[in-house]
Amino acid sequence: MSPDISQTSPDDRPGDTDGGRMFPGSMRLALILATIVFAGQTAGVGQAPASAPASRTAQAYKLVEFPAPATSAAGFAAPWNLIQASSVAVTSKGTVLVLHRGAHPILEFDAAGKLLRSWGDGMISEGKVAGIPQANWAPDRSRYSAVYGAPGCTSCGAHSVRVDAQGNIWVVDAAGHVIYKMNPAGKEIMRLGTRGEVGAGPSHFNLPTDIAFAPNGDLYVTDGYGGARVVKFSRDGKFLMEWGKRGTGPGEFGLPHNVVVDGQGRVYVTDRDNQRIQVFDANGKFLTEWKNTGGVSGLAMTGDGHIVTGAVLRDLNGTVTTKLPDAGNAHGAAVDAAGHIYLAQLTGVVQKYVR
Repeated sequence: MSPDISQTSPDDRPGDTDGGRMFPGSMRLALILATIVFAGQTAGVGQAPASAPASRTAQAYKLVEFPAPATSAAGFAAPWNLIQASSVAVTSKGTVLVLHRGAHPILEFDAAGKLLRSWGDGMISEGKVAGIPQANWAPDRSRYSAVYGAPGCTSCGAHSVRVDAQGNIWVVDAAGHVIYKMNPAGKEIMRLGTRGEVGAGPSHFNLPTDIAFAPNGDLYVTDGYGGARVVKFSRDGKFLMEWGKRGTGPGEFGLPHNVVVDGQGRVYVTDRDNQRIQVFDANGKFLTEWKNTGGVSGLAMTGDGHIVTGAVLRDLNGTVTTKLPDAGNAHGAAVDAAGHIYLAQLTGVVQKYVR
């Protein structure tokens, strides 16, 4: 008998603070001046990655209004209401991409928050990632499945947007089991996975969640809600290797949710259901883990060798160096060339922190 599938989003379970309910949220436009507090607490265990930079000192960040009100492009309503802002990225031009689970799922703004364009209607799956009731959990099986045809579900598979070093745009459709590569103009030029087909081989995913880029252009995909693995491809999409299985040990995953790669090629994976971040070398060798990170989702690398993990910044030893106020537990994160931080919240909010 098939397990009873809960209609509750896995992002809306106890312990997470980023929401996950399917309702529109007006963009928060308050201007807040906040002090970032040096935390100095070590989260990592095991051996730290080599050449990790020293902790930064306390800084002042300002949470500014973004997007700016009533500055939409022709033909689009303003002010904007977003449905579950799941991810955010900065393009090679300095514009900001917001991925959300609603009409016009890919939105592009200038750095001041003015809407420039939108696209992606009909591209993203209408399927919704849902949690399996705890009574049906098994140690070696996924706690998630996909529900299709949920009322009011528009582009519900929208999970992550990233931009590579060449300016190409990558969009992860979790419930569609596919990842799209687009050129900077937004034209599709490649796919990873097979749209609408679930699987575990080189050409299939099972509810993938994120993608990251190595310095040499190699790709890392967290596969994700259903797959509990990391899959490595060459820059042109050739399968290279994979690692991981469901579990709690080193190199095992409860839910590999987000992934980034540092300048030395080390791979950082949010293992959200195990409330930790695992660190690997470029070939999947386990290096260390940062325990007790909570339900961290969004990850992004800064230009000075730190990593945004949800609502905090860490050095590459895992030590918390700064905390972003009023940040909740961001589902997606990005950093621009000036060091400004963007957070995407499932409550329909995009936050911009400036230094």
